[in-house]
Amino acid sequence: MKKISIYLSAATLCLAVSCTQTATKDTEPQNLVQYVDPFIGTGFHGHTFPGATRPYAMVQLSPDTHIMGWDASSGYHADDRQIYGFSHTHLSGTGIGDMGDVAILPYCGEDSIKPIATFKKETEKAVPGYYAVRLDNFGINVELTSTERVGIHKYTYDNPKERRVMLDLGHVLQPNWGHRVIGNEYWFVNDSTVEGTYRTRGWAHYHNIAYHIVFSEKIEKVYQYIDGKLRSDSLFLKLDTDKDLKFHYKFKESNEPLYVKVAISPVSPDGAAQNMAQELPGWDFEATRQASSELWNEELNKIQIETADPTILKNFYTALYHASLAPYVYQDVDGKYAGMDKQIHTAPAGYTNYTAFSLWDTFRALHPLLTIIRPERAADMGVSLVQAYREGTILPKWPIVSSYTGCMPAYHSVAVLADLVCKGLTDGDDLNVWAEAGARSSVYRNDLAEKFKGTREMDLITKHLLYKDQFGFVPADSIPESVSWGVEMAYDDWCIAQIAKAAGNQELADEYLKKAAYYKRYLDPETKFMRPVMSDGSFRTPFNPRYSSHMKSDYTEGNAFQWSFFVPHDMDNFIAEIGGKKELETRLDTLFTTSSQVDGAEASGDITGLIGQYAHGNEPSHHMAYLYNWTDSPWKGQERLDFIMRNFYTNQPDGIIGNEDCGQMSAWYVLSALGFYQVCPGIPVYTIGRPMIDKASIQVAGGRFDILVKNNAPENKYVKSVKLNGKELTSLFFNHADLAKGGKMEIEMSATK
Repeated sequence: MKKISIYLSAATLCLAVSCTQTATKDTEPQNLVQYVDPFIGTGFHGHTFPGATRPYAMVQLSPDTHIMGWDASSGYHADDRQIYGFSHTHLSGTGIGDMGDVAILPYCGEDSIKPIATFKKETEKAVPGYYAVRLDNFGINVELTSTERVGIHKYTYDNPKERRVMLDLGHVLQPNWGHRVIGNEYWFVNDSTVEGTYRTRGWAHYHNIAYHIVFSEKIEKVYQYIDGKLRSDSLFLKLDTDKDLKFHYKFKESNEPLYVKVAISPVSPDGAAQNMAQELPGWDFEATRQASSELWNEELNKIQIETADPTILKNFYTALYHASLAPYVYQDVDGKYAGMDKQIHTAPAGYTNYTAFSLWDTFRALHPLLTIIRPERAADMGVSLVQAYREGTILPKWPIVSSYTGCMPAYHSVAVLADLVCKGLTDGDDLNVWAEAGARSSVYRNDLAEKFKGTREMDLITKHLLYKDQFGFVPADSIPESVSWGVEMAYDDWCIAQIAKAAGNQELADEYLKKAAYYKRYLDPETKFMRPVMSDGSFRTPFNPRYSSHMKSDYTEGNAFQWSFFVPHDMDNFIAEIGGKKELETRLDTLFTTSSQVDGAEASGDITGLIGQYAHGNEPSHHMAYLYNWTDSPWKGQERLDFIMRNFYTNQPDGIIGNEDCGQMSAWYVLSALGFYQVCPGIPVYTIGRPMIDKASIQVAGGRFDILVKNNAPENKYVKSVKLNGKELTSLFFNHADLAKGGKMEIEMSATK
């Protein structure tokens, strides 16, 4: 099929969203949790964790097997055979670690201050909402499940006389990267209850987590360690210190399992106790596990697929599972939460506070996926980003807990907001505030540079912003990663223009539309690469498009090959600038077929999943195969997509080819396996690729959107024709409005190009 121009004005496309109709009737729920394997992505550098959690839940209870280095980002790695503790908060698939809060480890007969468990892989089990393992050296069977804010542990000891539990309040992930404990408040409430507040500083400069822990039995004896020294204080101990605290609890002889409930709160121990009282007042482990399974099944049934290939079935639902972990709810049951201003707020009715937005990654596929299957949650997340602006005067770009981190280029909150605007999902919020938030977050702020001085939050205010507005480009001889920042800021400025236009502020929209064209300054007409520009206006020479130096070169986690196709908001003009769609095809062919050699002694470890210089293991490449739909050879993209999905997503622990990044890698697979992708969040248009499923039924705002793929087979990887509601499409593009109102798409596949 040939492509025709589909980039209608954003206003025209936005108007179309309001047209809805009832689609096909609801389908019967299926047992889909059986297809999820939480161990996928725990190997290689996927950085996922296998523990117990619920959709978008604050408690993510998982074993910590890896605490040092890059592969400790989630606390778990498939190659490990030891467990340091079971902690209650984690990050899924990130490239930097944090969290790992409130670590507990059952043990037996060990005289160590910090006992460490060993296990065999064959004793591990993980399904959505449940994790189990046998601690070999201690003879203990561990089972974990959770609610949204409470984890519950079940320990069955071989030796009924030696039933011990360690609470490790010195436990952090990646201490070698500066993550450390800075405060510990602990109270021995009674003979079965302890609580406190645990403060750490790492990637999140400000991180306080309060906890309330209840044991199912009375504690017989307590051993207290402060910085490794045994204390002999009274049993009813209160502590407030910045020291490493460890508590060893011994329980009376019994053949019964020992249960432990741990509630957490971003506010206070009282808040944690309320969370437990409301969510898990009793001790019914199996009922809690079953409720988690049912919630996951409900979430997974948002999309029902059929396929003859069991590998695709497992990949798909595991990906959908991973795409439902973050951003997660970060407030107590009474609505209290810690804001970006470090103050305690009470959420108004209808508001939910979220955290862990990996926006540089997730604006590309995760948030667009949520606008389809979870539009109400997608909208809530957008409102949460704007609320963070109200509290901190700047939009976040990688917020965790109540901390800005300033991680990664540009300011992609605006991409999420612009996509909500164009899809009519703003829910009556004040778009003037959204536009103001975008504009104030896109410029260098002296006030915030002073406020954030000496903290990790200072990374939010970089001189890339200053140079962009001073010169219209970021000079490569002044600051690293200039090209990546430059092209992504151009896109984000276009997003701000779309928000401003929707708010009725045409003057602001026009200002930012001009900035949206700044990407052209980096486009070298001779090499057709996005190339670093020096302070004198010349391109950097010598120039090696294969060169990478992590955090030191002109490109973020990549090289010129991987950064020269990012103009999603202005494809028609970009294609004209490089010499037409035939030249685009040639450039894409070169990208996918050239040598995969990456030059540079300090090349980024994020450059993985290479096909030529296309790097699927990192997000800047994720849209590129779909760009063939802007050429006369869309079949080439379909070939590439088929290869990527079959080879870079597998049913093994190393089955994700790069950092999962809070659902982005998985959301890409979900959308791509369904057969379509949104290249430009902010323009409500999807482009069709290579569907892997045979049938799909998607819950959407208007009912169901069904996809039927005819003649689908491994050898039939080419799209022959597409019908939408019985009408044949003349291009490989369709509007979000047509999907959201429900209907049917029929895609016929062929073995011929």
